[in-house]
Amino acid sequence: MTTLFSCSIDDGHPSDMRTAELLQRHGIAATFYIPVRNREGHPVLRPTEIRALDREFEIGSHTLDHCFLKTLTVDDAHAQISEGKAQLEQLLGHRVAGFCYPGGKYGARDIGMVQTAGFSYARTTMNLCLDTGDNPFEMPTACQFHPHARNVYLRNFIRGGAWSKRTELLRLAMRHENWIERINAMFDYACETGGVFHLWGHSRDIGQANAWDELDAFLARVAGRLPKAQRVDNGRLAALCY
Repeated sequence: MTTLFSCSIDDGHPSDMRTAELLQRHGIAATFYIPVRNREGHPVLRPTEIRALDREFEIGSHTLDHCFLKTLTVDDAHAQISEGKAQLEQLLGHRVAGFCYPGGKYGARDIGMVQTAGFSYARTTMNLCLDTGDNPFEMPTACQFHPHARNVYLRNFIRGGAWSKRTELLRLAMRHENWIERINAMFDYACETGGVFHLWGHSRDIGQANAWDELDAFLARVAGRLPKAQRVDNGRLAALCY
């Protein structure tokens, strides 16, 4: 079976530029989900940096202010979704097709508003999946590039449902204590069995963990195992799978 690799980076932190350099070094496509502002106080990319990323990668929306939609009123959630999209499109001069739910906090109401706003697909934070599911507005992932303890995977597994198809990656995650060995094992399994390995993360977290060398090595592993045609951004992944 064919294996596809997709990568997405959330929150639009200025260190996304360093992540982009590593992705380009290894010829790996990716999607950057960017809020226009971040109400949590974290810095975001400047307009010139967003345009520079857009020349090489897909840009998706992450709401206007990086808001957890499930905590907002209907009117506020609608404004965050629609204005985040409109302002990115004005900045870039073209349509923005992809959306990512900040913090993975959303409900059925929010899915409907994302569809109505004119997006083509939306990504969640559900881990441990090797497919894209059957709803383009609830795209799952395989794992986050983050030094999580193993119990984080277990909690995500319990909350996310769809347990039968997620059991094998959970088993691999629980088997390996070292987080890099864990991600490598899950990726290698995807290469052997086929499916979609969707890696996501935050550049700010990678910097705080001083894990740039680890990311570089993992991306080299991906490039060494999969041809360029099988390394796709989220927009291309959605087009292929839905």
